[in-house]
Amino acid sequence: MELKVSTRSHAGHTVMTIVGEIDLYTAPGLQSEFTRLLQESPTTYVVIDMSGVEFCDSTGMNVLLSALKRLKERGGTLELAAPRPAVRKILQVTGLDSVFTVHEAVPGKLLTAEPKG
Repeated sequence: MELKVSTRSHAGHTVMTIVGEIDLYTAPGLQSEFTRLLQESPTTYVVIDMSGVEFCDSTGMNVLLSALKRLKERGGTLELAAPRPAVRKILQVTGLDSVFTVHEAVPGKLLTAEPKG
């Protein structure tokens, strides 16, 4: 399955929307998107809208953890929003639900961000 990634940024906040499956085959593309975002933007607060993610394996979780680490090194943060039940279960089983802040939906203040890509 193809992975689609789009971003919306506004005032140092970015919402990254992911649709599809994050696995061994699609994780490198997601990693590239994070790298591009961090190189091109002064963003310090990123929320990943996971409402369209149907599956995420350990490779995908590692990409998210890597992005979190890179943002923290810049003084920023990365949060997850609206994970589907299967993804939420993976977060709980791995204990990553205590590493990431997980929202039920994308925080309202970020919904006014301008679309990019």
